[in-house]
Amino acid sequence: MCKTSTPTSRSTTTPLRSAIRPARILGVDPGSLVTGWGLVESVSNRCRLVDCSVIRTEGKNCTLAERLSRLYAELEAVVRAAEPSAAAVESPFHGANARSALQLAHARGVVLAVLGAAGVSVAEYTPATVKKSVTGDGRAGKEQVRRMVSHLLGRVRLGGSRDLSDALAVALCHAAAAPRIEALRRAEGGRRPGMA
Repeated sequence: MCKTSTPTSRSTTTPLRSAIRPARILGVDPGSLVTGWGLVESVSNRCRLVDCSVIRTEGKNCTLAERLSRLYAELEAVVRAAEPSAAAVESPFHGANARSALQLAHARGVVLAVLGAAGVSVAEYTPATVKKSVTGDGRAGKEQVRRMVSHLLGRVRLGGSRDLSDALAVALCHAAAAPRIEALRRAEGGRRPGMA
């Protein structure tokens, strides 16, 4: 976390200017077998990568309950260590088959429960919104998203995992939308707007 130094004396003619503290945004791409997460710091319309990884819950003879329990425990540890000021989660894609959609819904429920229990505010974005925010095209392919995420974060190497780039894309989408969301919240008298 960034620390700011406190001035030792105050001027009576010039107001003190406090340093802008970066927003720490945790992006999560839920999955029943692999969940990607990425933490970025956003300040003055610039983002930098803090950390990212995947939580793998697949395993031979592993029940759904065991996988969800592992996801809860590992994501809870990530949230505790990362101390995000906000989180962004990709909302479900409606083209998946019923079984996949149901398993994804279980994983998303666990992700939302962990973030809710930690008191982290959560925004949800559709895949098309995330793609449009990052690439300018709501129908962009996974590889295009990965390349743009790498570029936007200073050409970081993300390896081959699309779960990482998807999670970071969600975080970057929220970083771009956060000022607009905050302005809407203030305009509505403090009520939090719904999903973007």
